[in-house]
Amino acid sequence: MKNITVIGAGTMGNGIAHVFAQSGYHVSLVDISQDALDRGLATITKNLDRMIKKEKITEADKNSTLGNINTFTDLSAGVKNADLVVEAATENIDLKLKIFADMDAKAPADAILATNTSSISITKIASVTERPEKVIGMHFMNPVPVMKLVEIIRGYSTSDEVTKQIMETSKNLGKVPVEVNDYPGFVANRILMPMINEAIITLHEGVAGVEEIDTVMKLGMAHPMGPLQLADFIGLDVCLAIMEVLYEGFGNPKYAPCPLLVNMVTAKKLGVKSGEGFYSWGHGTKDLIVADAFKK
Repeated sequence: MKNITVIGAGTMGNGIAHVFAQSGYHVSLVDISQDALDRGLATITKNLDRMIKKEKITEADKNSTLGNINTFTDLSAGVKNADLVVEAATENIDLKLKIFADMDAKAPADAILATNTSSISITKIASVTERPEKVIGMHFMNPVPVMKLVEIIRGYSTSDEVTKQIMETSKNLGKVPVEVNDYPGFVANRILMPMINEAIITLHEGVAGVEEIDTVMKLGMAHPMGPLQLADFIGLDVCLAIMEVLYEGFGNPKYAPCPLLVNMVTAKKLGVKSGEGFYSWGHGTKDLIVADAFKK
């Protein structure tokens, strides 16, 4: 497995392209927008420069990594030589099904098709392809160049051989792969997202404020950041989408998204990506400043 195609040049896609390219794979980064590709490459370059400053890599390593990446706005050209295609588009089931149908039609017949979905059924995604045994989940954690975990999710028809290949490939990236089965939210988000949702309910019901909730979880549970700050980093729209997958998949009211989360997404208060969520992110400092809507 030498040729890797990554679909989507956003936060997750450019991170996935980065780690594959740095590990010596030939990477084709595909997006419908040339601007998105340019931004993705700029982010990879910035992250490599940061690694040079920390003396983790050399200038030659940076140049080699960037030299391993080619960009495409045409899917057919981007996947034509792929051994593995990793889809990292927006967490939207209809979009992912369309992409996988296109990938299946245009990628080599022996290529493995992987998705970076954080919650959507691998079995459902595989159902739109003619190769369900070659469809698998590779759920990287954000930020991809830093986080070690990769959830490897087997769909109903995913073969043992494909699972073994993807486990080994993940290890080659310096990651720690963990094999899980295909149920809503898998493991990471089945546990994490209800915790975040419960933190939002706690805020919504007036039990405590934004800073107080996050402080309790940071100091009391030794979390590196509080659940509300983490939700802002993930994106409140992504949090809502995952909660909806859990709620629909299990039919259990404990997974119902908090009305405050729904309202914030409707109001386009999505966290870091929009400049405001539970905190304000447009002030240009590292200080945590609670958004005006939640100030006492």
